[in-house]
Amino acid sequence: MAQAVDASKNLPSDPRNREVVFPAMRDPQIGNLETPINSSALTKWFINNLPAYRPGITPFRRGLEVGMAHGYWIFGPFAKLGPLRDAPNADLVGLLGTVGLIALLSVALSLYANSNPPEPVASVTAPHPSEAFHTKEGWSNFGSAFLIGGIGGAVTAYFLTANLGLVQGLFG
Repeated sequence: MAQAVDASKNLPSDPRNREVVFPAMRDPQIGNLETPINSSALTKWFINNLPAYRPGITPFRRGLEVGMAHGYWIFGPFAKLGPLRDAPNADLVGLLGTVGLIALLSVALSLYANSNPPEPVASVTAPHPSEAFHTKEGWSNFGSAFLIGGIGGAVTAYFLTANLGLVQGLFG
């Protein structure tokens, strides 16, 4: 049995001899790996269509999109899973909690922008990082737009939740 296993290891058709993980960009000095997951066309398409990596948009628009998404989804856990979820004003408390967290995250982004952040590094999934994240001004624009978008997303989620009966009536 052992001889048969040893003999099959030397065949090119043996599945154990098919390498699927390589050094990133074929350079082992980078310290990253290309796998079938992070180097697939679907993964690259998805990552490169996120606002942080999408080419041709301003840092303000990037921050606005990221903030709107975060404000919208952070509202749900605060309103529906928080300690006041059974209170009559749970949605308002969720909105205030979301706005508070978005404000704290915006302060953190501002601190990061003023800390002289490192240059973005090219990776397997994002070979051309945005120029917006090369300067303090780009990070500052991103952070201020994140605040505006985050509050807007939270307010949108609040109004949709507060008027859920009306929305259900419109769409059946």
